[in-house]
Amino acid sequence: MLTSKIEQARRLIDSRRALVAGARVAPRPPEAAEGGCGVLGFASNVPLPGRHVVGASCQMHNRGNGKGGGIAVAGLDPEQMRVSPDVLRTHYLVQVAYLDEASRGEVERECITGRFDIAEMYRVETLGDYRTVGGLDVRPPEVVRYFARVKPEHLARFAEENGLRHLPARMVEDEYVYQNTFRLNQRYYASLGDKRAFVLSHGRDMLVFKIVGYAEQAAEYYRLEDLRGHVWISHQRYPTKGRIWHPGGAHPFVGVNEALVHNGDFANYHRVTEYLRQRNIVPLFLTDTEVSVLLFDLWDRTYGYPLEALLEALAPTTERDFEMLPEDKRQLYRAIQQTHLQGSPDGPWFFIVARSRPDLGEWQLLGITDTSMLRPQVFALYEHESGDAATPVQIGLIASERQAVNACLRSIAAEDSRFQPLADKYWVARGGSYTDGGAFALTVSRSGESRHLSCHDKFGNPVEPARPRPAATACAPKGARLADSLDAFVERGAASWFAETKAAFGSQSRDGILDALDRIVTIAMRGHAECDFAIAALSHVRDRRFDTGEHKRSWLLAQVDSALYRVFRGLPLLNGRGAGFARMEFATLACLRAPQSGEHTLVVDAREFAPEGDDSAAALIRQAHSLGWRRFVAFDWRGGRFAGCGLGPATDDVRIDIYGDPGDYIGSGLDGAHLTVHCDAQDQAGQILKRGRLVIHGDVGQTFLYGAKGGEIFVLGSAAGRPLINAVGRPRAVINGTCLDYLAESFMAGDPLNGGGFVVLNGVGFDESGGLKELRTPYPGGNLFSLASGGAIYVRDPRQEVGEDQLNGGRIATLSAADWALVEPYLRQNEELFGIGIAELLAVDGVQRRPEEVYRKIEVKSLDVLH
Repeated sequence: MLTSKIEQARRLIDSRRALVAGARVAPRPPEAAEGGCGVLGFASNVPLPGRHVVGASCQMHNRGNGKGGGIAVAGLDPEQMRVSPDVLRTHYLVQVAYLDEASRGEVERECITGRFDIAEMYRVETLGDYRTVGGLDVRPPEVVRYFARVKPEHLARFAEENGLRHLPARMVEDEYVYQNTFRLNQRYYASLGDKRAFVLSHGRDMLVFKIVGYAEQAAEYYRLEDLRGHVWISHQRYPTKGRIWHPGGAHPFVGVNEALVHNGDFANYHRVTEYLRQRNIVPLFLTDTEVSVLLFDLWDRTYGYPLEALLEALAPTTERDFEMLPEDKRQLYRAIQQTHLQGSPDGPWFFIVARSRPDLGEWQLLGITDTSMLRPQVFALYEHESGDAATPVQIGLIASERQAVNACLRSIAAEDSRFQPLADKYWVARGGSYTDGGAFALTVSRSGESRHLSCHDKFGNPVEPARPRPAATACAPKGARLADSLDAFVERGAASWFAETKAAFGSQSRDGILDALDRIVTIAMRGHAECDFAIAALSHVRDRRFDTGEHKRSWLLAQVDSALYRVFRGLPLLNGRGAGFARMEFATLACLRAPQSGEHTLVVDAREFAPEGDDSAAALIRQAHSLGWRRFVAFDWRGGRFAGCGLGPATDDVRIDIYGDPGDYIGSGLDGAHLTVHCDAQDQAGQILKRGRLVIHGDVGQTFLYGAKGGEIFVLGSAAGRPLINAVGRPRAVINGTCLDYLAESFMAGDPLNGGGFVVLNGVGFDESGGLKELRTPYPGGNLFSLASGGAIYVRDPRQEVGEDQLNGGRIATLSAADWALVEPYLRQNEELFGIGIAELLAVDGVQRRPEEVYRKIEVKSLDVLH
């Protein structure tokens, strides 16, 4: 019996020699084009229908161009598949896309029925006329589904001819299926100018669909809305390199039991394909995404690597992160890199992988970030405890954008009360990091009739969602209902109400909280002053961190959002003579006019607007501003880009509040306006911001404040990678959390003590009780203040975690009295906005310290050569 994995891998690779004899790696065609894609995936311990991936994919429609979209699903329902559970588990689910339906008989004789025993086969149901799918211009292929096992005599001959007799039977059969698909694709797709057929997928308990179109169009045409599965992934746009005009070149691509979607582009496509060619693997679809899954399949199925080693081969740990690893990890990773570095994709890229592992009784969703971190990603977890002995409902999500995660959850929650429209935990990854590796595996495990979802990082450490604390641990005593105190605070103001009652939230019942929110909505209907109070009160509850006791924050925020939206939708429409607040929605666009006497705020219901373009909510705000409106509230924002952009210069009198899920570029180019984001912001926020104020009551995504020239910016949470790179002039930012990497790279903001710019990085977060806590480190990455020529970073670092090895062109200096005089007013504003007191920031282990004992200054290092 062959027990050596090395020998098994050698035999499998050798068996492909004749398969690829004469095949060459063709150059990618000049029609290839670059661009960002929209990727989404979720894994749930309860099977969910495909319609929930559709809404989120639609919301990322602006990441696509109709040239390619696709969907994969794993963990299927045997009844829907028309087979028994045993057949679903044991048989290969081969799906062939027939571009030329006349070729079906020939394909089946040569590659399917002639080689496999078929337990079930049928044509996949479609809508019929593809033109009934709005905007779908290219007819999708007909798809036939086969539940197949290799005929025993064929498998025995294949094993004997290739020296595979002593390998495990399933390993041999997997290889047979892989090679059979290669031959089919080579004969009927890759080698012909006239494409006739290709294999969409051939794994067990997993399906793939892809078209020339959008992901949601694929779901509609192939009637996937009601198809149930435990793991779903989708992709918008087209391969960054490859045959973008044809469904065979769209994502996902498959190995055997995995399907991969990809946002990014390899700089070393040729080198990786040469690495694969040396192992008798040749890509046929000429796209780096296909190459990605071939690498995954090689290291997983052929070499049998454990997941950690596979992830290290894909995204090698380098520089400071490598040195921070324990010695045993460094030895292992050094060996992996010496062996496979030439095959590692050179970014930027981000992968989502759906993986079926039927022999282990599990399905997986993987999110893998490259070490350059140039592609956006967000992870999320949600769990609903049933309160009895039943297994909790669990879901994990991965996407290009947080708004897509929330769109998916919102869709599920609308049908299933066990889910909420917001996750319990969100985070972004730093590829190749020593802390978590920048890659996460969401695994649905089967045990009898029950299913359980777990999440682990690259190193196998568990990641868990925030969970409510038992009622007995809530710190506030039982008291009067929240609703009883509201009327007394209308004149005193929402800030006073929140300050005096926030401690009671943790001890209130759910009914008590809902009664209070209903009462606030009722108060809002009384008049303008009462409406102002209601909006401010609900905004305080949404924006601030405090002890929610036995209630999960995700649940409370969902109820607060519902109350806010009821208040806003209760305001009069702008279709006549109004006063105070006036509401606009997409259906009333034609009614837009200049404000009349007494009208002070335009409230925009952003729910039905397009994500960008002339029909977007951002365009409406620009147009309304040109008509004389200066105060805006936009709510139920659903992924729209460019909020607050294009208002022009000298907009100091403009105030904008955003509620919901804004898309990329929010607040970019501000020149005096004040924009408040009552939620998380996404990528490219505040780019080239010139003047004004940007306040974000949450986290912010990639390339925050890229090229900013000024303004005052406050972030409650953390920034992802590359904030404030290439910023000039005098931007002044306070980030209360941390930043993944490349903070203020090439910062050119002059002398902060003489009118220049700076960043305050507090390195703090919040514990389960809403209290302030220090993060593991105020800054985890390298490349801090890298190659900066001006400005400074003031980092809260009382334990001196940040070292010179994280810098490149900067130096660490002692905080001076002048530095503190500059920074303190901004920390005062930070306290007013977020409730994070300066006294709390200056406390270390419960003891008040002097500012210079808590904060350190990172400044530009003088270059002696210039003196």
